Amino acid sequence: MEFIKVTDETSIDIVEQLAKEIWGEHYPAIIGDKQVDYMLKKYQSKKAISKQIKKGFEYYLIKHNNKNLGYFSIFPEKKKNELFLSKIYLKLDKRKKGYGKKIIGYIINIAKQIELNKISLTVNKNNITAIKAYKKLGFKNVGSTIKNIGNGFVMDDYKMEMNLPASI
Repeated sequence: MEFIKVTDETSIDIVEQLAKEIWGEHYPAIIGDKQVDYMLKKYQSKKAISKQIKKGFEYYLIKHNNKNLGYFSIFPEKKKNELFLSKIYLKLDKRKKGYGKKIIGYIINIAKQIELNKISLTVNKNNITAIKAYKKLGFKNVGSTIKNIGNGFVMDDYKMEMNLPASI
């Protein structure tokens, strides 16, 4: 398994396509088609991804045998002494195969290298599969957050954290 940092337009295009595929398959049942379309445009379009990278977000393609399995995005929040796991998405046929553990292991190493002692993330309250996976990997639910994202939509999430060092 390889993790390739997204640094150019070609890799940003790949992330955008993966987002459309994965979100289109996974999220309509959770948040509905209209919110999926809105969030893809607002957060996962080529333009949005480029903006996020300029702000300090790091995107990585997840590859195995030269095939794209998914992607993740992180943002170091030095003032909070934590690494925010902004996005982590795998194609449907790659879930529940142990990839998540390897990805989180890689992210833990990044956090340790830059001397951060916590990884945090937010997850939709109805994304039961992801919540179970995060708990299995050592994340703890530390509260709720509701964020107005415009157009009449909200992100109704749990905040989850993993304190480091942790072994998974």
